[in-house]
Amino acid sequence: MSDHILFAHSLNGATPGSELTGQAVADSLEAPELAWVHMNAGDPATAAWIETHMSYLPLAVRHALVADATRPRVSFHGDGAMIFLRGLNTNPGSEPEDMVSLRIWIDPARIVTLSLRQLAAVRELRQSVADGTGPQDAGTFLAEIAARLNARIVDRVDVLDDDGERIEQAVLSDEADPGTLRPQITDIRQELVDLRRYLRPQRDALGQLVGDRLSFLEDEARLELAEQQDVLTRTVEDLEGLSERLVVARDEIASAHSDRLNRNLYILSVISAVFLPLSFLTGLLGINVGGIPGTADGDAFWKVTAALGGFLVLQVLVLWRMRWVNVPARWRRQRK
Repeated sequence: MSDHILFAHSLNGATPGSELTGQAVADSLEAPELAWVHMNAGDPATAAWIETHMSYLPLAVRHALVADATRPRVSFHGDGAMIFLRGLNTNPGSEPEDMVSLRIWIDPARIVTLSLRQLAAVRELRQSVADGTGPQDAGTFLAEIAARLNARIVDRVDVLDDDGERIEQAVLSDEADPGTLRPQITDIRQELVDLRRYLRPQRDALGQLVGDRLSFLEDEARLELAEQQDVLTRTVEDLEGLSERLVVARDEIASAHSDRLNRNLYILSVISAVFLPLSFLTGLLGINVGGIPGTADGDAFWKVTAALGGFLVLQVLVLWRMRWVNVPARWRRQRK
């Protein structure tokens, strides 16, 4: 089999699930039996193969199937449809939110899928087809691939939701260092942005498929697609809710940080208000010029110290009356 054709299988007919190779791959697209061909969208030979063996498709469709950048959408052409979906990136060393594009051309007699990178959902569906337990009609194929893509998306969103809940608990309990929580919140919010970028149009695309434009969709497959659209709708709502909760957590961290800063500045202000006059007085008495009172009095130091102590008490009382300082609650109870 050519490198650009990753695999091909017959989905129904005399031998459902049998692998197709060589010329049988191209012939399967013309046969009445349903076949599935999966190709590497990044291989230059893929575009030439599509031009040769799928020339009956509109030019715009043929170009879109091998385009570098895609977004989830659906485009109907005759009895078939071009469908672009996205799946979670589970490849080693990759970020899950770097979602992999799955391009699909589907009609009653043929299914051609393309991707730039491997997709676990495609790999699993191929295994079920090879085992003889996979879908045998185009509608069921669509429903199963949508369900497998959604399953991993939901699992990832559940992990993000658990992380968000852990961050919320840490913020509310004031147990964790805000310096470690802020980067975590930023990372999760960035992932949420990437996920919502694709999941919103993917939800709308599944909604279009639920309609009656595709005649080969049986009622059961249509119902399953409607269910998968509902799953994506709930998932998008969960993402939006989590994003709002993280904004609240971030604001709470910023508020707590601001409160601590204001409290520290307040303490410094009180200390400055108390000791600045005392520093002025001691500095004034410490100048090295003649005429400083008490220089001939042996008890002058203690008298000045007592005077400064009394002045300190007076300052504290004035600050208390101005509500700059609070008297401890136990002292207030004793006075009563």
